[in-house]
Amino acid sequence: MTAMDTPTSEDFERGTERMRRELLAHCYQMLGSVQDAEDLVQETMLRAWRARDQFDESRASLRTWMYRIATNACLTALAGRARRPLPSGITDPGDDPRQPLAGGHEVPWLQPFPDQLLDGDPAAALLAAGRLRLALMAAMQLLPARQRAILILRDAFDLPAAEVAQVLGTTHAAVNSGLQRARARLAAADLDEYEVSPPADGQRREIVDQYVAAFRDADLARLKLLLASDATLEMPPFLNWYSGREDYAGFIARVFTLRGTDWRMLPAAASGQPAVAAYVRVPGDGYQAHTLQVFSVARGLVRRTVVFGDPAAFGLFGLPPAVPAS
Repeated sequence: MTAMDTPTSEDFERGTERMRRELLAHCYQMLGSVQDAEDLVQETMLRAWRARDQFDESRASLRTWMYRIATNACLTALAGRARRPLPSGITDPGDDPRQPLAGGHEVPWLQPFPDQLLDGDPAAALLAAGRLRLALMAAMQLLPARQRAILILRDAFDLPAAEVAQVLGTTHAAVNSGLQRARARLAAADLDEYEVSPPADGQRREIVDQYVAAFRDADLARLKLLLASDATLEMPPFLNWYSGREDYAGFIARVFTLRGTDWRMLPAAASGQPAVAAYVRVPGDGYQAHTLQVFSVARGLVRRTVVFGDPAAFGLFGLPPAVPAS
């Protein structure tokens, strides 16, 4: 097909719309922000529609062409923009869980990805493969933007090097070189295997359910039995984070002291990991949204919990801002 033989508007729109979710996953991996990714996917769709007469299937597939538009939009958006970290990536762990919380509200934090946005879509394979796990996303934020794009396109979406070269307007050799450097940088981040390996299903949610039950019972002894000895707890937008079972449980004890022990929890799924939405009892007849908590579970224990205190997280996941006492 040549540029003169472009598909009909209806065919073109159907073809690009089928790619929306995988483009969303791609942009999220590039940006670390769900809202920014949604905005850039919409921008990609508009750019593609306006330039549809320029699409030439003899030079590139529609998928490659769309990835080029989306990737260039992401690279432009990332120019001069700070990376999106988690607290463990920018500060040392606290040594006293009773210390005041240090605000980091000015930091653009890494966001969790709502699993339901990819439900039933081929891009959902990224969740099953652990490609959207928070620790991996945080480590990828350390990569230069073009290296990040190469790594995502080659390893996550399995595009051949020749197609990645088309997407980025570079050479096959440059893609292979960039991929080697990206993989080396990621290896240097020294991620635990459980943070990057495909997660084992089944037991993960069961362990989180046991954790939730212990939390709702305010049973710290039982909760500690579910934590790995080196379990970490971090809480963006606050800079504080804690490492080790005792400090982790010590902070939970502080939460009970400050906010009480009457909570409601709703199950959720984020970044291919089990999650819960926590609601705390407030004066009157109900519970108010408090935090979205995302768990990493391995070998029957909670290894890492990232607790998102930004109210916007509830909106991203379609969660109610409050639940009734009944």
